[in-house]
Amino acid sequence: MVALLLAVPVLVIIGSLALPFSEMWHHLIQTVLSDYIVNSLLLMIGVGLGTFFLGVSAAWLTAMCDFPGRRFFSWALLLPLAMPAYIIAYTYTGILDFTGPVQTILRETFNWGYGDYWFPEIRSLGGAACMLSLVLYPYVYLLARVAFTEQSTALLEASRNLGRGPWTTLFLVALPMARPAVAAGVSLALMETLADFGTVDYFGVSVFTTGIFRTWYGLGELTTAAQLASFLLLFVFALFALERISRGRIRFHHSAVRRQVARVELHGWRGSACFGASAAILLAGFILPAGQLLFWAARDWPRQFDTDFLALAGNSFMLAAVASTCCLLIALFLAYGRRLYPGRMEALSVRTAAMGYAVPGTVIAVGVLIPFAWFDNHLDSFLREHFGISSGLLLSGSLIALVFAYLVRFLSVSLQSVESGLARVRPSLDESARSLGHTPAAVLRRVHLPILRGSMLTALLLVFVDVLKELPATLILRPFNFNTLAVRTYELASDERLADAATPALTIVLIGLLPVILLSRGISSGEEQ
Repeated sequence: MVALLLAVPVLVIIGSLALPFSEMWHHLIQTVLSDYIVNSLLLMIGVGLGTFFLGVSAAWLTAMCDFPGRRFFSWALLLPLAMPAYIIAYTYTGILDFTGPVQTILRETFNWGYGDYWFPEIRSLGGAACMLSLVLYPYVYLLARVAFTEQSTALLEASRNLGRGPWTTLFLVALPMARPAVAAGVSLALMETLADFGTVDYFGVSVFTTGIFRTWYGLGELTTAAQLASFLLLFVFALFALERISRGRIRFHHSAVRRQVARVELHGWRGSACFGASAAILLAGFILPAGQLLFWAARDWPRQFDTDFLALAGNSFMLAAVASTCCLLIALFLAYGRRLYPGRMEALSVRTAAMGYAVPGTVIAVGVLIPFAWFDNHLDSFLREHFGISSGLLLSGSLIALVFAYLVRFLSVSLQSVESGLARVRPSLDESARSLGHTPAAVLRRVHLPILRGSMLTALLLVFVDVLKELPATLILRPFNFNTLAVRTYELASDERLADAATPALTIVLIGLLPVILLSRGISSGEEQ
């Protein structure tokens, strides 16, 4: 029942295809639907290529080569994960736009005027692909790096003994063996690309997420927005199917021959080139935008920290705390229930409840609005008819709807952390506790919860940060006159008040560093071992 309840928004979106298509839908087909499809495909291609190139290159350099600064870059290259895509889009617009410092310096240096020179347009489809690639490549980098370090050293050494150089070994041996990890990283990046709203909306790129938002808010067509969202779901499901089909019957096995990787030592200009390449990726993905935000925020910081900012921070922290706690409790219930009853139906239920993470926030928001509005309208009609009173809007447009959308979207994050923690607890502990007369609830409370303390803290932290950064679902479902840091950043940037948006944006980035630091510590401890 819990899994079915959490699957309602996705089922509602899919079920909207059975409803009659309105005249507005035919208008979308004739005007903008082709733009949504083509731009979404082009954006996915651009981000896929960008994240693949940046992630695989950085992973190979830090895992298989030894150059000055390698140990630092091995964890520092994860820092762009803390930078939401819409925030890096705002900062680079402020840097590269016509009135930004780069073009201003060019005009002053060469005495150019408007129209005297060409400069790449940051607010474009290509610009959106670059921004998304800079913050999403760590998905590929992290998984590919683990795959490279866990590969059989015997195979890599055999390739080198047969006369293959480091780069030839990468393309002919290491990369094909790491294909599942690389494909998983690129797929995660592409799902985040399809879910993105702030970047493409700010850059004026017409894709499915912006189309859904405009259809609902601009045209008031909730059913048409749901049908448009169902087409976006097809893109998400097609990603999984395409990767499985492309893999075919290929199977990947690791040899048992593994020992410490003998990294290729790079000195001189080769070492400097590797250092420069790693530094350029880190500079573009984190240091430069974070430095720009810090500059804007420090320039007028006394005025920024007023009562409005404190209210925004309070709203954001309250929502994130409530949503992360609810996600953790439900994840414990589902994961422990599956441990107690490891049947096929229970496993299917848990997987169904966790599928929301693959669904964009815009789609989930529309899927939550439809059943909640239906419930509110029918309850209000019933009360009017039988008791002469009006209940108004109890669920839709409330914090309940917003927290429920967060549950659907981010439950998978908590579930994976809790399940991985439970998997490390031997079943013999459960059996010993049960043989001593403890009930399953007592076993969970007295045995599992103390052991799962680290996994639960990780689950809380990851969902907390994800909720804090979530923009489209918050923008659509928030109550009137209720703002968060993400929404306020979006509103100020949309009004071209980029400097004023720096403080809430920087707050989101600083909090987003917490899970990245946890990942970095894990990598550092792995390096030492």
